[in-house]
Amino acid sequence: MPDRRQFLLSLPLLASCARSRRNLIAVVPKAVSHLFFVAVHAGVKRAARESGVEILWNGPNDETDHSRQIQIVEAMISRRVSALAISATDERALSATVERAIQAGIPVTIFDSGVNVDGYVSFVATDNYGAGVTAARELARLCGGKGDIGMVMHKPGGTSTMLREQGFQETIAKEFPGIKIAAHQYGFADRARARGAAENILTAHPNIAGIFASSEASSLGAIQAISTRGLSGKLKLITFDTSESHVEALKNGTIDIMLVQDSFRIGYEAVKSLADKLQGRTPERRMDLPARVVKKADLNKPDVQSLVKPQTAANQAVHRTIYYS
Repeated sequence: MPDRRQFLLSLPLLASCARSRRNLIAVVPKAVSHLFFVAVHAGVKRAARESGVEILWNGPNDETDHSRQIQIVEAMISRRVSALAISATDERALSATVERAIQAGIPVTIFDSGVNVDGYVSFVATDNYGAGVTAARELARLCGGKGDIGMVMHKPGGTSTMLREQGFQETIAKEFPGIKIAAHQYGFADRARARGAAENILTAHPNIAGIFASSEASSLGAIQAISTRGLSGKLKLITFDTSESHVEALKNGTIDIMLVQDSFRIGYEAVKSLADKLQGRTPERRMDLPARVVKKADLNKPDVQSLVKPQTAANQAVHRTIYYS
């Protein structure tokens, strides 16, 4: 009996040791509050469960909080995590910190938004420049190839949104001489400020034909400004990312087209690339995922449902996650 008692008492310790031997991957998003990153988190958890790794998930509350994200990454380096996945709030502000992680021997995958380092394992993101090109062509088509348009932009320094905006601006300039970008303003990753930016554009240019909003916050601000002024259906709006408010605005005609990222897959592939690296495999160096063009008629399609309701994926991807502050 003593031997059996000792064996039973040792089981929790053995389980704890087994857990401690699992690779620990830190995942640091730009912000934890946006719905986009909720869906990314769901993909992270699914990949962690399938790959048998543990996850440390932590990021700033605000996408503009570069210093907080740097603090979080520094803490992950000090903790000597097995690997790090990061979506950088700013491509330059985070470069020195991410480089320190690489120099410390921590494999790094960059997801969603780039950072100025070279020694990363994989880069996983939406083809953001291509998404901007698509937005330009779709808005030009909706406007009949002529007229003034505006842009509610995200914030300076964020690679992903800057690429979308660059793709949009360059395509309009090259392909559509009858269209002029009459105004563009930043919302600084805040829906209230984005609404103010959209209001400013609509006030200064009352005859504007359409608007491109390049992010979740920018889109929500533009939706509110257009709806409040009773302009739903009277000017064309193309938005980026998704939420319940986006879907409702698409249904009621405020939005003409949503461009939606596969945020679940971005999180999944980011963690999978690092799990593969830690297991001695060679992950794909770069993955550019296309954004999905979603119109009102598409909303009931199964593939679209999985993109516009990422909270469902989050509920389905149950996995033990460690939260670290």
